[in-house]
Amino acid sequence: MNSLVNYCKTSFYFLIFISISLFLMSMKFILSDLVYFIEWEVLSLQSMSIVMTFLFDWMSLMFMSFVLLISSLVIFYSNQYMEEDYNINRFILLVLMFVMSMMLLIISPNLISILLGWDGLGLVSYCLVIYFQNVKSYNAGMLTALSNRVGDVALLLAIAWMLNYGSWNYIFYLDMLSTKFEMMIIGALVMLAAMTKSAQIPFSSWLPAAMAAPTPVSALVHSSTLVTAGVYLLIRFNVLLTDLWMGQFLLLVSGLTMFMAGLGANFEFDLKKIIALSTLSQLGLMMSILSMGFYKLAFFHLLTHALFKALLFMCAGSIIHNMKNSQDIRMMGSLNMSMPLTCSCFNIANLALCGMPFLAGFYSKDLILEMVMLSYVNSFSFFLFFFSTGLTVCYSFRLVYYSMTGEFNSSSLHPLNDKSMTMLFSIFFLMIMAIIGGSMLSWLMFLNPSMICLPFNMKILTLIVCLLGGSMGYLLTNVKLFFINKGLYYYNLVYFAGSMWFMPVLSTVGIINYPLKLGLNSFKSFDQGWSEFFGGQMLYNQLKNYSLYLQEFQNNSLKIYLLSYMLWFIILLMMISFIN
Repeated sequence: MNSLVNYCKTSFYFLIFISISLFLMSMKFILSDLVYFIEWEVLSLQSMSIVMTFLFDWMSLMFMSFVLLISSLVIFYSNQYMEEDYNINRFILLVLMFVMSMMLLIISPNLISILLGWDGLGLVSYCLVIYFQNVKSYNAGMLTALSNRVGDVALLLAIAWMLNYGSWNYIFYLDMLSTKFEMMIIGALVMLAAMTKSAQIPFSSWLPAAMAAPTPVSALVHSSTLVTAGVYLLIRFNVLLTDLWMGQFLLLVSGLTMFMAGLGANFEFDLKKIIALSTLSQLGLMMSILSMGFYKLAFFHLLTHALFKALLFMCAGSIIHNMKNSQDIRMMGSLNMSMPLTCSCFNIANLALCGMPFLAGFYSKDLILEMVMLSYVNSFSFFLFFFSTGLTVCYSFRLVYYSMTGEFNSSSLHPLNDKSMTMLFSIFFLMIMAIIGGSMLSWLMFLNPSMICLPFNMKILTLIVCLLGGSMGYLLTNVKLFFINKGLYYYNLVYFAGSMWFMPVLSTVGIINYPLKLGLNSFKSFDQGWSEFFGGQMLYNQLKNYSLYLQEFQNNSLKIYLLSYMLWFIILLMMISFIN
């Protein structure tokens, strides 16, 4: 086991060292307003050259430093969480491959190398989702891989469309996006790719399904890497969202995603799926503010969200680990008595998610909502923004009430404790970042402060919505209210709201059911029906009978020879008489 421990620790030290170095470099780049565009000539053959390009600016360096920070802590955390796994080496290597793919995606200003990173993310995420080998994991892995294939195909089509230009470096052609028809098509394809990777409607069902992966993977993949790849790609292509129909379309879709995920999380009892739906809601928030043209705010929220969401997943993983792999929040209760340190960090992450003042989430979410109030936006989008914020607080408080307060609902003989020091180290490190990360980033990213002047009632609207959401979360934990509704559960809007608007069913059975039925009917009608009887089988029987008939002729029978001679002689006589 010692060699395995060292393997985890080596990766941890290596990644965290690079993360700190990249963060310091990003500070230098942002203060000096530097951008490095590096071209590496891989191969030069006569007049043809293959060139690999890398783009280093403050955005790519800062995002890389955050991804490496979270991945290093996740690997350190996995050292204890996955200690009973014989294949922990393979797990760590898969996580490192995942991080490498993400690095390639972040620093690429070129669609070809983006596709390499993009496909790397998709392939390794499939391997990680099916890591615990059972039917549920395989189904979730296939749903994840096939949903993401739609985005891969869109990127391939965008690459094909870019053959009309001099190179695949999209960064040179961004200014033409709003004028050229071809670039508009490329932009639409890139937006489709981003929607699949960031699980926007109608591709949302794979994100909660991917919770079949081990919890450290969820902490890394569903907080700062895989799901944010789509948002990051659109941040790079942000020019195409302004003054075009694409921005308005994305605003509608992402707003509905945010609303749908917030609504679904209030009816979910699986701890990891609640946090996954929370991620989906926050991705909708990032996408919607990005579609309004505020790409810096989207990036700011992407970074702060990565910190507190990774912390939330790690705390959930620690709870699941101690509950002996039970994820049902109804089996929890009074966890703060048995696991005070983990529960404290869990509450801090939840409050950061809700936008509690002066935690990481507050700086980005409050700024986004105030910019929405300042912007020219229709009342439906305005409603989606604020109602979804209320729903976020609602499901967060419901989760806290179910798991932290009330009676302990699990077995009386339980192993709950806070002695897992390796996991607690990672949790504490991220807790500190979730507290100070928002203020630190806001001072770094927005060097020139802007004045947001709003009327008093609009200024406190966010606070009122959060308080209302929290009180609704308390009411949802009231068991009597839940059981009054239980009898109608399968026949009313509650089932519709709690099942992500039937999207998991539509994405699986809905797509494949009719083609499979058509195939079955075709098989029964053609391959197993009259077509087979009159077609293949009849042809076979006829040929067999003919060959048997001919075989009788060739058996050297004297009677057949004489008979055939007589027949031949009669036919010859008839032909002669006919001629005469």
